[in-house]
Amino acid sequence: MRSATALRSLQLSRSTPLQLLRSLGSGPRGLVESEAEKRLLRYGENVLPTRRVPSLPIIFLRSLRDPFTAVLASLALVSALVAAWATAAVIAVLVVVSCALRAAGEHRADRSAAGLRQLVASTATVLRRASDDAAPVAREVPVDQVVPGDVVRLMPGDLVPADLRLLRATGLTMHQAALTGETAPVAKYPVDEPSPPPATAESPAAAPDHDTGPGPVDDFDRPELCFQGSSVAAGSGTGVVIATGAGTRFAAADQLPGNDRRTTAFDRSVYGISWILIRFMLLTPPLVLMANAALRGRGIETLPFAVAVAVGLTPEMLPVIVTTTLARGASALARTHQVIVKRLPALHDLGAVDVVCLDKTGTLTQDRPVLECALGADGAPDDSVLHWAAVNSLWTVQLAEVPSADALDEAILDAAEHRLPEGADALEYDPVTALPFDPVRRLSTAVIRTPRRLGHHTLVVKGATESVMERCALGDEERRRVTALADRMAAEGLRVLAVARAERPAVTRPYAPSDEHGLTFTGLVGLRDATADTAADALAALRHRGIAVKVLTGDHPGTAARACRDLGLAPGEVVTASSTDALSDAELGEIADSSTVFARCSPEHKARIVRVLRERGHVTGFLGDGVNDLPALRACDVGICPPDAVDVARETADVVLAAKDLTSLDHAVMAGRGSGSAIAGYLRITLSSNLGNVIAMLTAGLLLPFLPMLPSQVLVQNLCFDAAQLAFAYARPRAGALRHPLKLRPREVLASVTGFGVLNAAADLATFAVLAWAVSDARAETAFHAGWFTENLLTQALVMVLLRTGRGGGVPVTAGVLALTGLLLPLSPLGPLLGMAALPFAYYPLLVLVLTLYAGSLFWLTRRPGRRDTV
Repeated sequence: MRSATALRSLQLSRSTPLQLLRSLGSGPRGLVESEAEKRLLRYGENVLPTRRVPSLPIIFLRSLRDPFTAVLASLALVSALVAAWATAAVIAVLVVVSCALRAAGEHRADRSAAGLRQLVASTATVLRRASDDAAPVAREVPVDQVVPGDVVRLMPGDLVPADLRLLRATGLTMHQAALTGETAPVAKYPVDEPSPPPATAESPAAAPDHDTGPGPVDDFDRPELCFQGSSVAAGSGTGVVIATGAGTRFAAADQLPGNDRRTTAFDRSVYGISWILIRFMLLTPPLVLMANAALRGRGIETLPFAVAVAVGLTPEMLPVIVTTTLARGASALARTHQVIVKRLPALHDLGAVDVVCLDKTGTLTQDRPVLECALGADGAPDDSVLHWAAVNSLWTVQLAEVPSADALDEAILDAAEHRLPEGADALEYDPVTALPFDPVRRLSTAVIRTPRRLGHHTLVVKGATESVMERCALGDEERRRVTALADRMAAEGLRVLAVARAERPAVTRPYAPSDEHGLTFTGLVGLRDATADTAADALAALRHRGIAVKVLTGDHPGTAARACRDLGLAPGEVVTASSTDALSDAELGEIADSSTVFARCSPEHKARIVRVLRERGHVTGFLGDGVNDLPALRACDVGICPPDAVDVARETADVVLAAKDLTSLDHAVMAGRGSGSAIAGYLRITLSSNLGNVIAMLTAGLLLPFLPMLPSQVLVQNLCFDAAQLAFAYARPRAGALRHPLKLRPREVLASVTGFGVLNAAADLATFAVLAWAVSDARAETAFHAGWFTENLLTQALVMVLLRTGRGGGVPVTAGVLALTGLLLPLSPLGPLLGMAALPFAYYPLLVLVLTLYAGSLFWLTRRPGRRDTV
């Protein structure tokens, strides 16, 4: 919902200029200084609402909301209630370490992103008076001192300091990319009676010289309004401020529909896995208590063991491993590729992304056009058409006092310099005057002295095809032929400009638009968007990595399709977003799955397309940089923006790239897959081992007359395994793990873990049989504890080596240390203190046999044909 200030500014903007000035208590001469000071106190400084970077303690407390962290905290509390103080202390330390690591990483990323903030403008030129009778003086004031009613002057390159209603303008065109996403300059001019936003041009050929047609973005299309966040491309103007600060459209964009943050792929995966484990942990202690009470007559004294079993099922190190892995990946990205990951789980989401949605402008294409062709009226290439188009561009800029050429003129002049035989020298004529581009005429005219014809002038006209043809002496057949040629060029995604000339006797009076008649049609020039230098290679890399690219743009369908073809991205059938309004989400989802390009997209269209893709099971990333991208940035799994994005987009995005370049995105995706692979490997190894131990514990608890393992032994075993698991956070992923998007699917994780867990339990049960044969009754309990403790750590060491998904990181060395601990601890002086006795020598050869069979089965399961990693 718009703020009251924004609604008031909209109402003011729809009055006539005189009514507007009166309602604002202002006038063409600007405000009196004393009145400006009063308004500054009344309305406040002209600054955008800023989002404070959360403090470290706040981020730490937010980390506790993680479902798995909450599970661990609950287990710590239950352990404390049953007086298992050591277990409670260890779990509490793990929770604190995990939350501290996550909070430190996210706080550092927030501060880095906040350092990228830039002011919309530093100063503005306003008309102020010392008193009511004093003459107005143009002066520079800080942007935050601009108030409603101020009269602001705009010159080329100026950033618009607030929302303005134009009072005067000369050849004024604005860049509104930060607001609408479209880089083509938009013509702005004052009007006496505001009218509804103009209809969108459906063909680039119909667009005026300096405008390719507005996009579908309500008030941004109105020619008399200039908005904060836009900048002057060419020309000059004067406007009155109608809204400042939080009342501007730029600030109000944060309240657009769809700006609510959704749960991401990482959230869904963690919640799914956490709830599976929670169900097991809630079920396990009651089962242990009831089974021991029914079969062994043991009651409440088995509660610590039941809690220890639940703890044994829990991958206590998961929060630490996840946070450490993601923090290391984010730190490496920032250090080597200057990519800032603001929200650590977003790095995992990048690794799981299988669809990337992005805008065409500035990402696939540069913010400038280039000349594609110059054709005569017959459709054949003709350099003379380029010659006369460049003459118009050069002398319009020089004679009409336009401070700089706009993007289309620059493209024509650059092409003339490189393509014409004499380069820029071919454009040197004796100039007379120029009639600059006018959004009503939609053309511009340069007048030069005709070479070698004394007393004659040549009018060179360039502009929108229809406007130029209206002023040419063309027969019906020739007019139809030129129109068809322009339409074909437009269908190929080109911006089309027509060129015409007329040679007339020189006149002494000033030239006027009425002289633009009876012209001779010269030809057409076609311009296309220059593709980004690295875009083609980056798109190919994304496709190779199994990521589909969807182009969501407000541009013309033909223009978007042309850019995609130039980059080797097959556009297929381009979908006009407005045509999807009548479709259900299910129908749109099917179209979105199979289509590549969506044109004429509004912010709401972009957000809806992203949302339906997510509902179809895709993990989506969205790359955007403007206010119009905010809903989609928040609807996707991971929001991405370049460093020069507007402030609100940078604050909303999860990842800030090093440059407006898809190569940086590719680096981020690879880092995400590496981190995801490490987390997936840890989960598969730890959950498999833990599940096997729990099954064995429950079985042994029912078969043996004593507890199969003391709570203190469970704690020491978990501590040893937990310490060894830290190596997973430093392992490098294998190349195979980086080829495709990596998703943690809870059901598939459970299926994979169950298979390996049952195998682990079988090894434990075989160990029980060996212990029953090798150990005498006199020391059955302490020997059993020692034998199972040793076998547990040895099997866990094997699992670490055989199921690991990465290389390096010290995993084999750590596994070796874990195995030695399992062998030597029962034999050390600590063994008796933990209730373990030395084992007979006969046990060890049989243990080697059990471990060999276990390792062989494990190796076969991981290498068997047709097996697919599920995590």
